[in-house]
Amino acid sequence: MTRRSADLAIVNARIRTLDPDRPAATAVAMRGGTVVAVGADDEIRAASDGSTETIDLRGAAIVPGLTDSHIHPFLGSDGALGADLTGLRTLDEVLTALRTERARCDDGAWVQGYALAYEAFDGTGIDGRLIEEAVGGAPAVLRFFDFHTALASPEALRRAGIDGPRSFGEAAEIVIADGRPTGELREPAAMAIVDEVVPEPTDEERLARYHATQQRLNACGLTGAHVMVGSPQLYAVLHELEGRDWLTTRSIVPLHQEPDISDDEVAARLQFVGERGRLWRGGTAKFFIDGVVETGTAWLHEPDSNGSGTVPFWPTEARYAEVVARFARAGFACTTHAVGDRGVRAALDAYRAAQTGPGVMHRIEHIETLPDDDLLRFAAENVCASLQPLHMENNSGDRSDPWSRALGPERCDRAFRTRDLWDAGALVCLGSDWPVARFDPRLGMAWCRLRRAPGTADIPYGATQALTAEETLLGYTVNPARLAGEVDVAGRIAPGYRADLSCFTDDPCAVPADDLPALETVLTVVDGRVRFRAS
Repeated sequence: MTRRSADLAIVNARIRTLDPDRPAATAVAMRGGTVVAVGADDEIRAASDGSTETIDLRGAAIVPGLTDSHIHPFLGSDGALGADLTGLRTLDEVLTALRTERARCDDGAWVQGYALAYEAFDGTGIDGRLIEEAVGGAPAVLRFFDFHTALASPEALRRAGIDGPRSFGEAAEIVIADGRPTGELREPAAMAIVDEVVPEPTDEERLARYHATQQRLNACGLTGAHVMVGSPQLYAVLHELEGRDWLTTRSIVPLHQEPDISDDEVAARLQFVGERGRLWRGGTAKFFIDGVVETGTAWLHEPDSNGSGTVPFWPTEARYAEVVARFARAGFACTTHAVGDRGVRAALDAYRAAQTGPGVMHRIEHIETLPDDDLLRFAAENVCASLQPLHMENNSGDRSDPWSRALGPERCDRAFRTRDLWDAGALVCLGSDWPVARFDPRLGMAWCRLRRAPGTADIPYGATQALTAEETLLGYTVNPARLAGEVDVAGRIAPGYRADLSCFTDDPCAVPADDLPALETVLTVVDGRVRFRAS
């Protein structure tokens, strides 16, 4: 089988390989980060000797390494700080959490929080004065669950010098009411004004945060990440992390292009097309054509119920398409955040017009509402649909939530069309968008299969849009590999493929979807190295 013995062998397992030539096995051997043998226990033991680390999995299950196809591990490490406001739907609940967080903070420290729900301000409107008492007058900044809006307290506004409206190159806004800033900051350009005056961690503290997040990803079975916002500065950080052996997920990291980017800046960034390390690579470019439904910044064919949603982030659609084409011609795969139906169409049109090189697949993120005409274009024009069904956890079956109220019944009826896109032949990749939603792939897979929270009966949108267990697993394994142009080396467990493995107490495809979140991670292997092992 091999001339040299394996570095690592796993035996006594139930392996779902996703390799059509050998779909099941009980053992696998790895050397140098590559699978060298898959088969029965005795076959794999024959490929081993005294130098081989052999792990008896005692009947646990192995699937190809799971990849989250839309995640922000670095943004989340920097921004998911302070009070965790997940699931708090009333202002009283939020204020209670903030009082607890304020008591935990040192005197003079900023109070922070994340995963804030828009529903908490139903009936009051979003206003930083509402949290002032709870934070004891301290400077405070809370990030809404989608990370497209922040709420700053009056003291935070004062320290940031925000006393009125400002103009931005993208569809960002400092919300003003009765002539004064309310504290609501829409989209990154506005949020950044406050972020710039929040005390920064040291470089060592930031690197340690990133390392801890990598370990948390491994602990729930993730071996890969398509990171959604990157920069030349982050590339330098990635080199540092890898040099310390602190990067433990195989990552694709795009360069984020701001709407006001100049031609000279575009030219400077094209040189990064080949940037890479052993476990990460660039070669992709990220664009935001719109924002989110809840604040009226998603780009829609028709205005939302508040009359918003009619403009893109970019100064013009033509400028967006021009910059996409420049990156595509240079060999970049392009990724566009497009929540609204008009934004999705603009991305599809730009990709169709771009002169894309062979083997490159562009992608669209989120696609929260989609008409039939554009649905059929994904497969026809070789564009990946990158979806996060877990986003529906912020919606309700009675459609009383802000997202549903803004879009109205017709657009809600064509929401998160995972099944329709799959059946139309589109390549569907699945992910979490953490820190917008929890990154645990077991929870994400449950939402793909159930279209609801495990253990509940409330289905926000379209039970008929559910995927099967096997399709969901493909969306976390083979499909991300195909999107990356790596289907011959990733996404399956077979000789010659990368040694990335996710091991659980049971096969995720065999477990009822409601029980997936309770599935225990046993072992996570990345590049042939054990990165998590249950104690």
